[in-house]
Amino acid sequence: MSDLKKKSTRLRAYYAKTGNVEYDQFYPRNSKLIIDEIDRVLAKHYGFTEEELDFIINYDIKYRMGREEGE
Repeated sequence: MSDLKKKSTRLRAYYAKTGNVEYDQFYPRNSKLIIDEIDRVLAKHYGFTEEELDFIINYDIKYRMGREEGE
């Protein structure tokens, strides 16, 4: 989480109903290497096969990171 926080951006917006809002926007793709390492450790702990781990990492690329593997 500290890596995600370090690579986040603080944004501010004004909304008519709520007024000023300040929030952190996270960019998980910038922390992909550490996320993959966490996935590897968890896969080993839970006894996942290489094929299952590969599915998780590729799912991460395609759906969570918003890009295809070759990008």
